[in-house]
Amino acid sequence: MLEPISISLESLNLGTLAPMVIAIIGAISILLTDLFNKNKHKSLYVMLVILFLVFDLFTLLAFTGEERGLFDIMLLDGIAILSQCIIIGGSILFIFLGLSKLRFQDFRHAEYFALYLFMVAGFQFMVSSDSLILIFVGLETASLALYTMIAMHNRMVSIEAAIKYFTMGALAAAFFVFGSMIFYAITGSLELAQISQVLSEQNYLSADNFSNYIMVLVGFVFMFAALGFKLSLFPFHTWVPDVYSGSTSALAGFMSVIPKMAGFVVALRFFDVFVHSGDTIVHFMLYITVILTMTIPNLIALQQTDIKRMLAYSSVSNAGMAMAAVLIGTHQATNALFLYWVLFTVTNFGAFGMLWLNRGKEYKDYNSPYTFKKFSGLAQISPFTASILGLFLFALTGLPPFALFWGKMYLVSSAVNAGEIALAVIIVLNSAIAAYYYLRPISYMFLRDPEEGANTRFMQNASTPMKSVVGFAVFLAITSIFYVQPLLDVISYYVSSAGF
Repeated sequence: MLEPISISLESLNLGTLAPMVIAIIGAISILLTDLFNKNKHKSLYVMLVILFLVFDLFTLLAFTGEERGLFDIMLLDGIAILSQCIIIGGSILFIFLGLSKLRFQDFRHAEYFALYLFMVAGFQFMVSSDSLILIFVGLETASLALYTMIAMHNRMVSIEAAIKYFTMGALAAAFFVFGSMIFYAITGSLELAQISQVLSEQNYLSADNFSNYIMVLVGFVFMFAALGFKLSLFPFHTWVPDVYSGSTSALAGFMSVIPKMAGFVVALRFFDVFVHSGDTIVHFMLYITVILTMTIPNLIALQQTDIKRMLAYSSVSNAGMAMAAVLIGTHQATNALFLYWVLFTVTNFGAFGMLWLNRGKEYKDYNSPYTFKKFSGLAQISPFTASILGLFLFALTGLPPFALFWGKMYLVSSAVNAGEIALAVIIVLNSAIAAYYYLRPISYMFLRDPEEGANTRFMQNASTPMKSVVGFAVFLAITSIFYVQPLLDVISYYVSSAGF
């Protein structure tokens, strides 16, 4: 007769689940609020999202228990805490853009804000585990919510974007599951720490152990492709410009930073064993992918005549630069990854936020309101608007003293210190290429006259809360020199505590 299983709540360490549970409770609360009162204004739901995310963040920072929980599949280590802070902080910034002046279809529904919290919880689960099962559950929870939110904009171009993103996401999910299955067959585990241990002890990463080595490579290729889709690495980046074009600027800006932060943490945990194994084939694959991801989208961005599509390709290139830190694999490079992404989050939020503030309702499907020509002579029409947008484009270029300069400098420094001189040179060259296409819209705004017959109304969608939060991003972008070192100290503390 089987003995009854006895599990104590203390052994489950449910405190590791608390931050995600708060986000989920927040999502359910919003749905229940809407169920009993249909006439609530959207600002209530925005405030509820912010309230629950702030509570989520405080709960995360107050956690002092054991890092393992829930049958050891939860892992709330330094990397998980650091990345969750970036995810929650970025999510709080972007939800302020929901307080738009104009009424749009997606913000009229409480479900949009509930899905937003479910999505954030999914990303939190992704970074707070080294179990491939829980990572997959978090990934799909977040992805399904994101597909729906894109389609809720209720335009043909948005529905097309959601279908494209769903198709690519389904393919990535299939690759992830197949890769996980192969690693389970080889190692007997789905936890990345145990997979790493078995691969190292059994010498499966050696070409001498031919049959198992081939299987490991096949599993690596499937996982690499799955993460490539989620991080929009080359050549899996082809969906990015169309999906960003079909999404609102607020949601496109969110997608350019927050999901990728979750993806980088999974990549950091998964690629760690391969990067330090000295495997030539794996290193070559990663190296070529990083170089192509930085370079090809940059070259395509040179041909763009639309600011939003240009920023889409720019975000792909920046993901390649951050992925270079994973390839380098040193403690300094891991610090550089998080520093770079914090500064990129602030800068990209400002750029996409300014596009969202300047959004109108006068254009039809497949006609973008963000062409370079629309912004011609903006400095004559609204000098302040042109200056703020120009500032964020300068910041994305990586010019001192703006925020992203310090991130790029530290990333190049980590490459040089690791002996990756060629990689450092390629990062610098790509920054120079990016400078050209970032300066193109600035030249339209400041060096050209307004187009004849063009719409000269700007900041149509701007409300006081939105202008305030973009102003806060301006402050952070300009004063970055004062907080980079303290931020780096905090990052280094959490990264060191996680053993990276």
